[in-house]
Amino acid sequence: MQRTLLITGGAGFIGSHVVRLFVNKYPDYRIVNLDALTYAGNLENLADVKDKPNYTFEKGDITDEAFVDQLFTSYQFDGVIHLAAESHVDRSIMDPLAFIRTNVLGTAVLLNACRKYWQDSMEGKLFYHVSTDEVYGTLGAEGFFTEETPYDPRSPYSASKASSDHLVMAYHHTYHLPVIISNCSNNYGSHHFPEKLIPLAIRNIRQNKPVPVYGKGENVRDWLWVEDHARAIDTIFHKGRTGETYNIGGFNEWKNIDLINLLCMIMDKKLGRAPGTSAQLITFVKDRAGHDLRYAIDATKLNKELGWQPSLQFEEGLEKTVDWYLANEEWLQHVTSGAYQQYYEEQYQKR
Repeated sequence: MQRTLLITGGAGFIGSHVVRLFVNKYPDYRIVNLDALTYAGNLENLADVKDKPNYTFEKGDITDEAFVDQLFTSYQFDGVIHLAAESHVDRSIMDPLAFIRTNVLGTAVLLNACRKYWQDSMEGKLFYHVSTDEVYGTLGAEGFFTEETPYDPRSPYSASKASSDHLVMAYHHTYHLPVIISNCSNNYGSHHFPEKLIPLAIRNIRQNKPVPVYGKGENVRDWLWVEDHARAIDTIFHKGRTGETYNIGGFNEWKNIDLINLLCMIMDKKLGRAPGTSAQLITFVKDRAGHDLRYAIDATKLNKELGWQPSLQFEEGLEKTVDWYLANEEWLQHVTSGAYQQYYEEQYQKR
């Protein structure tokens, strides 16, 4: 094998798309997927690559220092793509310490392992940390987040990610660890755990249940198709400059209420309902505590330096997303019932 890469959180939404891309695109790379398989980690997301000769799954927790050391000893990784994280803002408000443990301590454990096992030679090594635009705080009606925007996190989730970003750069400056950080906007696409806005709305519309929208739906997000994000990670991992941060955005801002209305129109068409039927399900609910008004990414640096740009317009990507969920009802049933958690025992423990 040309390289051996550790991808953390590879059974999650974004992580599974990254694992699939690397396994299929780089058959001469050994890809080791480390995931704790908490509620959002689903190995069914990777059923199509589980038997590939260059793919290995390891179940474990990134906060377990002894276990991480054992993995580094066994596999001699020369690259890490770190996606494992607690990521849902609402959950961070309810249980902030879980986010501190995974996102801060877990990142520190991985960084320490890289420092320990790469200290003899940093050449050809890379720790790539995948972060979020939420570390920058909130924007008004104008302006964009750039790589120079000061950090101003507003939720326990974004504060934990900001902390991990700072740790990554501290290890770069203190120990000369080769690192790259990318901060991305909201992702959408297939295999998304249905607590997030788009998959939750698709599921509720299909079942004729209320579609909850925070406040008045005026919060603005920049939406990025998850497969475009995976391509960006591939590009940055192979071509990015160490010690740099790259912002990844979809150049695609939508108010939440406008997005939901568009989604209702698409669902009416796909389900053969009269126009306006699904929109009647929209239900405004009490706003989230500390809800940031607007995020918007300026991805010019990534575009100019490395040539990456989104491949889809949002309307096309949203239709593809709806089509996937409507065609994969069994996946959705497994996720919402918890049955997906049996997949690990069936596929791995019985071998």
